[in-house]
Amino acid sequence: MIREIIHDPIFLAIPSQAVTEADLPVANDLMDTLAAHRAGCVGMAANMIGESKRIIAFFDGEQMMAMLNPRLLMKKDPYETEEGCLSLSGIRKTTRYQKIQVEYLNLKMQKKQRTFTGFSAQIIQHEMDHCDGILI
Repeated sequence: MIREIIHDPIFLAIPSQAVTEADLPVANDLMDTLAAHRAGCVGMAANMIGESKRIIAFFDGEQMMAMLNPRLLMKKDPYETEEGCLSLSGIRKTTRYQKIQVEYLNLKMQKKQRTFTGFSAQIIQHEMDHCDGILI
């Protein structure tokens, strides 16, 4: 189901709760909502659709991917960049890392670990900040 985008910075600043199997419908709604906003958005976190859950969805190239309870294991090669956000107006400066390693659960609740670089790594870091209540 496509959900409304949340723009309330007070709600978005609340750190998200860990996900259980009961939250899988939220992940599906997040992916549907991201697909509907594909023209102007490459990633979303569950709080952007009103659910304070540690779920992110993003495009890794042309493939959409969801991560439940993502956790950064490693980050290398910091750089300065500017980012926008569908939930917030304007562009903001931030520091990101060129290479990251993430541990997460997939939609089958299986633990995975993967290394990302470049733009995919940047998107994941932005959405994980959302999960932590950090507004960029």
